[in-house]
Amino acid sequence: MAHLSDFAVDKQYKAVVRNTSRLTPTDTEEVREIVLEVQDPAFTCQVDQSFGVLVNTKDEFGNSMHHRLYSVADLPVKENGNPKITMLVKRCSYIDEFSGEEYQGIASNYLCDRRSGDEITLTGPFELPFRVPEDKSANMILIGLGTGIAPFRAFIKHIYKNVKDWEGKIRLFYGARSGLELLYMNDKDGDISDYYDEETFEAFHALSPRPAWADPIDLDKALEAQTEEIKELLASSNTYVYVAGYEAIHKKLNKAFANILGSEEKWRLRKAELIAGRKWAEIIF
Repeated sequence: MAHLSDFAVDKQYKAVVRNTSRLTPTDTEEVREIVLEVQDPAFTCQVDQSFGVLVNTKDEFGNSMHHRLYSVADLPVKENGNPKITMLVKRCSYIDEFSGEEYQGIASNYLCDRRSGDEITLTGPFELPFRVPEDKSANMILIGLGTGIAPFRAFIKHIYKNVKDWEGKIRLFYGARSGLELLYMNDKDGDISDYYDEETFEAFHALSPRPAWADPIDLDKALEAQTEEIKELLASSNTYVYVAGYEAIHKKLNKAFANILGSEEKWRLRKAELIAGRKWAEIIF
């Protein structure tokens, strides 16, 4: 697995925030959609790539640079010759396991605090593990939690707007704590629903049973509710499984797929086949 230190930061670009808007209700965790205009026509970042954000920080050792990678959340466009890219950012914090103190996530808070006209520094682009299969009859199971929807939103738009005539089945499973937090799938920002009339595309939502209590999202139940079709897709040698979300997603996926296939051993073998065939890819953050 690649680490942030593996990604070069010597190639840098200046970008200006053109728009920043909150997608989630004010009484829930903050997720923002930020549109950037890169001040260099040579910069390109496609749906199968990511880009980095560099943040100047100060700590007890002095000044340092914090580097964080993000996926594009929409199809890249150009305006006045400059590239425009869209990103999703969730304002994060974490609890130090030793001191018990809460610390703000450096990059996420920096980005969520930016306003239109502010300038930030980008790096990249870098390759993502998600690739559009060359075979249009290939099936895809896309699974995203929270801001993990970002790469799949751009991915789906690219397939149906640019690739076109897709013949394989595309099934998107997306989890959030409540219906209001289903980014790009709720009434306000539901542009993924634009593809519901495509014969090959279908999306399924997974919610927390008690969002006010921060209970885990029932992603496993959403998957198991489609047991017959998923079992059929996993039996095909032409099916890809792409995953984006938090570390906790692994446990739920392993449980769900083991139940769908009938045992943990069957799932372990099938997942090994997917990985060996380069048909399993994940981004965990």
